[in-house]
Amino acid sequence: MATPRPQIPVTVLTGYLGAGKTTLLNRILSEHHGKKYAVVINEFGELGVDNDLVVDADEEVFEMNNGCICCTVRGDLIRIIGALVKRKGDLDGIIIETTGLADPAPVAQTFFMDEDVKARTRLDASVTVADARNLPARLADSREAEEQIAFADVILLNKTDLVSPDELVAVERRIRVLNPHAQLHRTERAALPVDQVLGQGGFDLARILEVEPDFLSGEDDHEHDSAVTSVSFEADSPLDMGRFNAWIGDLLAKQGQDLLRTKGILNFAGEDRRFAFQAVHMLADGDFIGPWRAGEQRMSKLVFIGRNLSRPVLRRGFEGCLANGA
Repeated sequence: MATPRPQIPVTVLTGYLGAGKTTLLNRILSEHHGKKYAVVINEFGELGVDNDLVVDADEEVFEMNNGCICCTVRGDLIRIIGALVKRKGDLDGIIIETTGLADPAPVAQTFFMDEDVKARTRLDASVTVADARNLPARLADSREAEEQIAFADVILLNKTDLVSPDELVAVERRIRVLNPHAQLHRTERAALPVDQVLGQGGFDLARILEVEPDFLSGEDDHEHDSAVTSVSFEADSPLDMGRFNAWIGDLLAKQGQDLLRTKGILNFAGEDRRFAFQAVHMLADGDFIGPWRAGEQRMSKLVFIGRNLSRPVLRRGFEGCLANGA
């Protein structure tokens, strides 16, 4: 019996126009890391991977001389991913570079919707490159820029050499209002080691908690006027799986368009395993990820990032899922 091939980690690379995401991609592809990545780019005009790299417009997939693969997206993302995973030879990862005006959520949804893609790949993280100098203005006039920050697992605050120390602190504070949980790096010319960009496990909650056990702890008490907010809850009493599924299913059906990200670790009554839950808008996924460790407090933690979030309403819904509730 053949051994199943491991799932290929996928990184979604986004950032508003001019933020520096192509510069970051150039660095990843030119480093001597010894790994083989596929790169999916959804605008042919952004294919400046290297000054001496010439792309044949008729080619959808081609091998570069550094061992990476590059694809131009001129069709269905699912079709391209499906073709990539069927190629001979193992890939160490797939990087999807979106356009500067893209909302990353629809890209992420691909890995929830298609069963074949879901079986062969796993969404590792959403990485956003932000322009330290221009981000405040973009957040004021662009919904996409706001969503790119709010959705991110990793944020590169780039071009930090172009702002004053006070401006840098202010823009970081603005980012943390939108997204209090993402890893945040200050960079110039997108200079960051590859191992701090790829393989971050942003959608792999088990891995996040191994590295940062308090990642989902506490509630976000920020008060601000931004349309995007973060609300989180925790409970030390077990949840009833049936109640939770009914509640979260109804919530996502009614408010899914406003819910950019939902994720958590759940303690279900009668189960000795932790359950990792995650959703992108209305599409949800989840699975048991292993037993609770000896002596570990069995705590359910759930985070919502989105618009029009009512803390009291969400709290009542979450508490209504407690196994010892009414």
